[in-house]
Amino acid sequence: MSLRARFALAFALISLVVAGLVGVLSYHAAAERITQANDTTLAAATAALAENQTGVLTSPTPPPPGDDGPPAQDGRPDSPSRLQMLVGRHLAQDGSVTVLGGRPVPLPVTAVARGLATTPVAGRTDTTEITVGHDDYRILTTSQGSGRGALQVAMDVDLSNRVLQGMANEIAVVSLVVLLVAAAAGWLLAGRITRRLVRLTGLAEQVSARGGVTGPDVEALQVPVEGTDEVGRLSASFTTMVERLAASREAQDRLVQDAAHELRTPLTSLRTNASVLRRFAELPPAARERLVADVQGETRELSHLVDELVELALSGGSEEPEEPVALAGLAAHVAERVGRRSGREIVVDADGSVVRGYRASLERAVGNLLENAAKFDGDSGEPIELRVQRGTTTVRDHGPGIRPADADRVFDRFYRADAARGLPGSGLGLAIVRDVAERHGGAAFVTAPSGGGACVGFGVANGRLLPDTAEPEHVEAPAGA
Repeated sequence: MSLRARFALAFALISLVVAGLVGVLSYHAAAERITQANDTTLAAATAALAENQTGVLTSPTPPPPGDDGPPAQDGRPDSPSRLQMLVGRHLAQDGSVTVLGGRPVPLPVTAVARGLATTPVAGRTDTTEITVGHDDYRILTTSQGSGRGALQVAMDVDLSNRVLQGMANEIAVVSLVVLLVAAAAGWLLAGRITRRLVRLTGLAEQVSARGGVTGPDVEALQVPVEGTDEVGRLSASFTTMVERLAASREAQDRLVQDAAHELRTPLTSLRTNASVLRRFAELPPAARERLVADVQGETRELSHLVDELVELALSGGSEEPEEPVALAGLAAHVAERVGRRSGREIVVDADGSVVRGYRASLERAVGNLLENAAKFDGDSGEPIELRVQRGTTTVRDHGPGIRPADADRVFDRFYRADAARGLPGSGLGLAIVRDVAERHGGAAFVTAPSGGGACVGFGVANGRLLPDTAEPEHVEAPAGA
């Protein structure tokens, strides 16, 4: 069953229950009022008969001559005799009946009525309803006590019962009408409610069938955002999800294409060296050494490239939890590790910045900046400077610097400036720095400081910067292990 049909059915059932409950309560309230009115009339007539006032049994004013009144539901006319509603009788102790007035109706004498006629206690009553012929009568029997028998007053309640029956029929008809109207209204309203959900379902099925989203699909999968309710928010979230899926798909395709391009060079070199290895025994010792060194270097570069590709692919999709990260301690730890590995002196100048972020990603980004600086600094003799201030991390080297033409592209994947083509590396280190910065709502940057060299760093969004909790630190990482 569709969601629209369920909505319509729910509307109909709720409306039916409400209408039926109101109808039943109204019916019982009307029936109770009518019964109370009849019992009040019977009690008043009994009291009058006890005072020998038989005039209360006189019939109401009959209709005009020639008018037999409206036909009854059973087809019998409501004749003037039927308007003689009350019947008064005296019931003796021996069970004999004396008619005191009113309509001559042969009412049966029940065992309860006989018991009230013989009881010595006055004022005991019994109320019952019986059917005589086609008419319903409500009988009130009241004991007089002291051997005086009992008084019986009966009232024709056929008209009251017909009114209640008509009311019940009307309630049933109204409930049925309410059911149909509620079902129709529920169907229309559910259509308006589920229209956007149906659209979203169709688009989600398209995305599932295609196995992903590409750039040209984004416009076709746009969902109009109508209102600020839950469905409107779902539409906005779906549109954002589609755009991110398309961007992720494009990034994956670009990464695969770039990786395939970069992997060709070391693989081609390895294939060439592998073919030369077939004549390894024929080579002179110096050529053998060069060949082995070349194979080892290419293998090392290929392994490094694969590692960086894996890091780059996982930099934005890992399940690393967010946590408060003190950048001063992180910077000192990374500087010590890179300094020991590279043998370079690294000076850390860090304030008490604490950010809400991903510790491993931030550590990788800072490590890439330091390794990149160590590679390009050369033999300047100056220490590498690592500075952390207000959530912004900057690494300065004293090497040849970065040309303005290369400054805008150094964070692109696999991009290597002319001055870096002869150096080891894959061109992915700064790309990872940029991805980590964007993951934290910030950006990577390059500046040219006075005095030469380059400043490369990244920042985080202001919303991720937590209140400072530490004094600035100045740390010198040891030079080499």
